[in-house]
Amino acid sequence: MNQAAVPAADEVIRIGDLQIRYLSEAVGGCRMGCFEMRVAPNGLIPPPHSHPGNEELVYVLEGTLRYRVGESIRDLGPGDSMATPCGEVHSFSNPHAEPVRALVINTPDIGVDYFREIASIMGGDGPPDKAAVVATMRKFGLVPASPASVGR
Repeated sequence: MNQAAVPAADEVIRIGDLQIRYLSEAVGGCRMGCFEMRVAPNGLIPPPHSHPGNEELVYVLEGTLRYRVGESIRDLGPGDSMATPCGEVHSFSNPHAEPVRALVINTPDIGVDYFREIASIMGGDGPPDKAAVVATMRKFGLVPASPASVGR
């Protein structure tokens, strides 16, 4: 494993109003990764996307997260979770007044470097380079959803 990819215990990656803090990255024989995600009310969120090679589980600790998997949309409160099978288009938002804090588990792990690279693209002056965002998503196995596949 690339030692540069090992997250610092206190490293917080900021992507707009979204915060990511990796708790565990895939190491040794374990393919699972886990991070804490904080979503500000009406904060910047990733576009609907899928992970053809990764399953994902979201478990809400605080606040209410609106989570969509395929056609299913739920408002998840503390103690609620929702799973995303490989390849299923999903998205999330926080249209509520309170911030959200959730645990996200991916297997196999997407890796902390994905979030570092996206933060670098989003943190520049001016609007983000959409082509660079899409290229980074694809590099790490994420597929942006076409408008036709959202809300089908």
